Amino acid sequence: MTHAQVPVAQNEPIHAYAPGSEERRELKATLTRLADARVDIPLVIGGKQVRTGKTFNVTMPHAHAHVLGQAHEASAAHVEQAIAAATAARRGWGEMAFPDRAAIFLRAADLMAVKHRALINASTMLGQSKVAFQAEIDAACEAIDFLRFNVQFAQGILEQQPLSSPLIWNQVDYRPLDGFVLAVTPFNFTAIALNLCTAPALMGNTVLFKPSNTAALSNWYLMEILREAGLPDGVINFLPGDGPTVGNAVLASPDFGGLHFTGSTKTFNALWKQIAEGVGKYRQYPRIVGETGGKDFIFIHPSASEDVDAVATAIIRGGFEYQGQKCSACSRVYVPESLWGTLKGRLQGMTAELKMGDVRDFRNFMAAVIDEASFRRASGYLERARKDSEATVVFGGGTDGSRGWFIEPTLVQVQNPRHRMMVEEIFAPIVTLYVYPDGKYEETLALCDDTAPYALTGAIFARDRQAIITASRMLRHAAGNFYINDKPTGATVGQQPFGGGRASGTNDKAGSALNLLRWTSARTIKENFVPPTRPDYPLMGAE
Repeated sequence: MTHAQVPVAQNEPIHAYAPGSEERRELKATLTRLADARVDIPLVIGGKQVRTGKTFNVTMPHAHAHVLGQAHEASAAHVEQAIAAATAARRGWGEMAFPDRAAIFLRAADLMAVKHRALINASTMLGQSKVAFQAEIDAACEAIDFLRFNVQFAQGILEQQPLSSPLIWNQVDYRPLDGFVLAVTPFNFTAIALNLCTAPALMGNTVLFKPSNTAALSNWYLMEILREAGLPDGVINFLPGDGPTVGNAVLASPDFGGLHFTGSTKTFNALWKQIAEGVGKYRQYPRIVGETGGKDFIFIHPSASEDVDAVATAIIRGGFEYQGQKCSACSRVYVPESLWGTLKGRLQGMTAELKMGDVRDFRNFMAAVIDEASFRRASGYLERARKDSEATVVFGGGTDGSRGWFIEPTLVQVQNPRHRMMVEEIFAPIVTLYVYPDGKYEETLALCDDTAPYALTGAIFARDRQAIITASRMLRHAAGNFYINDKPTGATVGQQPFGGGRASGTNDKAGSALNLLRWTSARTIKENFVPPTRPDYPLMGAE
């Protein structure tokens, strides 16, 4: 069977993990089991587990002395082996009928939804320091949504065919790329790691999957689930280890066909430059798809004066959930003078109620930042803010790295709208606020637009519709995902395709058909059923 109607995708329901529920009991038990284990995480090359002997520890960020396991590091030679495995698998995988490829990923989605939900959530919680709700909406729900919706989007792409005239049949063959894809994945979303390697694979490509070392535990279980779902050997090859070691070996190969990336702007820029410098050696111009940094904003109009609780909630959830380590996290806020007094009190009161600690205590709203480097970077910003005459710590500012990498949820008010804390991505639970004169709404919108180099997410809070229209117009290029009276985080697959422009990436919209199209190389086929038999045309019969 070469064609079939895939199941209609629906967003995976979010489990509540209420006290006394079976899902809560199972998750708690899995957390205990994984915390007590020491997992040995191998490479996976051509379907075979490879243990190199050179390892790094996988630890809990919220209890950094607790080792969850060891992961083996790939060398350049292992990368070359993975390229060979991907190349060997490429033809058979690319020629497999789409319904058969789709069935593998649909099965993986159902395995995650039913059999392995607690496993993928618990490994994300322990290894990446996500509280239960944040793990559920990421590692379970969003990951499942990516798999199911991508299958539906891919079928829609394949069904897009050109017009045909009499005696002619025109078709488009949506081929995979002429080479393998490198998927470089981040620590902050297990779902993104899954999507970066499976989206190209769904379209017939073979993939080298370079996980973030700080997400090695959950990403290893993703590989295991894909294998259980029937993924053939060599289609996705798993290569934890040093980024430059893997990247340099990959980009030296003439068979490199594309990069699917989520991470820092600095790293993406370096990879893009390296690809450009070697472009003459590749079999095709590589596809480069990346989602990078953000300095995401909430802009408040004076007409939101009756909605202060909603604004404060959006700032706190948008800025402090998952310790501010979402690409979309609220990092800067523009507040009108008329609302600042009331909003300041609400923010201080609400933030004071947040609990921070070990993810295994379900009462905690927040946990630790991902590692020591992140902890020291955030601590440096806070130390400078305390000494800065243009900055005032409104709430928080404390740090504790003795047991885990804990940064208190922090609010900083600055006097200068172009202060470095309004410009630079910090990636921690630190929200910077600038209070502007009510009468300078449009001038401050212009500041918001051109202060930071990024353009990922942003939000406007207002009741005045004309103010919303003005903000939407003036901030049109300031955010790839724009929210009206809502926090700038929480994009849902199938509802809000995600991605931004400027220094935030190529805006190829993960969670939509736009992203999948980047992993195809279309071939147009014209078949003439009755080809002409003479070279002349009728008009040539007489002068």
